[in-house]
Amino acid sequence: MKNLIAAARLAFVLLFLKFAAWAAPAKCDRTCLVAIMDRYLSAMVKHDPSGLPLAPKYKYTENTATVPLGDGLWVGASEGPAGFKVYAADPGSGQVGFFGPVKEFGRPVLLALRLKVVNGKITEIEHVVARMIGEAALKNLATPRPGLVTPVPPGERTPRGEMFKAADSYFDSIEHVDGSLAPFADDCERHENGGQTTTNKVPDPRADPATQKINALNCRDQMNTHNLAYITRIRPRRLLIIDEEYGLVFGFPMFVHRGNVRSIKIAGVPGVDKIPMNFGPINLQAGEIFKIRAGKIHEIEANGFLLPYNAASGWQ
Repeated sequence: MKNLIAAARLAFVLLFLKFAAWAAPAKCDRTCLVAIMDRYLSAMVKHDPSGLPLAPKYKYTENTATVPLGDGLWVGASEGPAGFKVYAADPGSGQVGFFGPVKEFGRPVLLALRLKVVNGKITEIEHVVARMIGEAALKNLATPRPGLVTPVPPGERTPRGEMFKAADSYFDSIEHVDGSLAPFADDCERHENGGQTTTNKVPDPRADPATQKINALNCRDQMNTHNLAYITRIRPRRLLIIDEEYGLVFGFPMFVHRGNVRSIKIAGVPGVDKIPMNFGPINLQAGEIFKIRAGKIHEIEANGFLLPYNAASGWQ
């Protein structure tokens, strides 16, 4: 009799565990998150969100404004990403990011995109779209730099918390105009809206001589010139996606320019004493990716667009 009772209990426990495993939503891993991102991009180009796994109360912003899905880039999206596609997937937070050019009404725009997925449903959608992409920058947007799309070897991976600190310290180095505050690798190279803004071996003929000299420097040395001293602060920083496998930190920082700095005293650049600043007050909402390998920042890729001074991000 005791054996029958024990067997019945065991059968009940096994049945319960089987039901619990069936009822619990499966965790969305990297492959799952990237697949949802690809579905989203495909639906956007087709102008049809009906097949997307949307949560009942999802939130969608484009360039900080809350808009209905189907508006914004969805109206004119005419071609999805081709050769340049960077994904940052973070199963721990259920978020996935995409960075790359797409076409709107036949013209290239640079999209930084974030999705949040909860129980298989998209709950958050965030677009940062840079629509003023220069012809010269397009060559840098044909194929991503290898570091951005290559997994980090296990021995060179950086713990999640340290990845966050490394990326966050980049903003500290800007606010304090001190390149020693961030762990820049010697080969660190920054691109903004497709344009290469550090480590230029060949001067841009369209730039003035002072800018050519400053943009030839690496990330650390350029920061020490104080050329970014016109940036008042970077708040909020919103580093949201940490992809440990690929070494990517993806965020949406807000650059605030009070406009009180009208010229910058440049340090350490022979022949360059100061450079004028003729804009502000403004904000700049950016989408930004950092590649971190062995604790160092190697590649930086960013886009951005201008907003009124002290504008909000839409996600406070």
